[in-house]
Amino acid sequence: MSVIGRQIKKYRTAKGITQEQLGNIIGVTTQAVSKWERGGTPDAELLPALSDALSVSIDALYGREEQSLTGTIARQICNAPESEAYKLAFKICWAIELGFVQDPAMLDDFLASYIDLDGIVHDKTDYSSKMVRDSGLSTARLSPDLHHFFLMLEPKGSIKDQFADMEELRKVFQIFSDKKLLKIIFYMFSRLNTPIATSLISKNTGMDSAEVDRCMDTLCRHRLAERETVATENGTINVYTFRHESSIIPLLCFADEIARDGLKDFLCDFSRTKPLF
Repeated sequence: MSVIGRQIKKYRTAKGITQEQLGNIIGVTTQAVSKWERGGTPDAELLPALSDALSVSIDALYGREEQSLTGTIARQICNAPESEAYKLAFKICWAIELGFVQDPAMLDDFLASYIDLDGIVHDKTDYSSKMVRDSGLSTARLSPDLHHFFLMLEPKGSIKDQFADMEELRKVFQIFSDKKLLKIIFYMFSRLNTPIATSLISKNTGMDSAEVDRCMDTLCRHRLAERETVATENGTINVYTFRHESSIIPLLCFADEIARDGLKDFLCDFSRTKPLF
């Protein structure tokens, strides 16, 4: 079988259409489609119609897109100025979210109106998108000045089986339910990531030094901060550095979505047929 024949069969099967249906869409016989999938090659002038019918690029029909797509996207982001790289990356994330729309006609409508994110957020509404399918799930937030994206592939086992045990998860949520810990987290993230003395945290949070050190014990134990001791003329003091590479910001973003009443569904698909856990 030729490369293009394998690709036609793969994408046709993925779309759930028969050889006859594909032939009808592009104006050829069932026998022609069968011939291609057995090793023949379609005429060049049919490639655009095949590409549209299968919702893939012409490069994909030749087996090139799967090899080059990751590299192409990575190079685009790498070559963008730092000030534009994350904007470009989120446009790609938004393209992924739109791509999960199953209806090609509906997708065309969305692309016509909302391929530019400014067309969504111009009215200052706090929008969200949620696509929950059997193969995974994705969410996007499109607030006027806060965009984020989450994508999860369906694991082979239960999603719950991938998590730490319930007691360990509960301890994490305890951190964010503790007003003093949350106050310290917000203060630490308001500063550059440099070591901060207990006394400075105390001054800016209104907590006494002993309470600050107790709270920081908890954050260090969960690897959200790191403690060092520094020798001064008045003795040894504790200084703390927050781990900005942690998952605190994503967790707070999703907590904020749950906390808000005004989040408006923009694009939603809950066609999942099996439990999440």
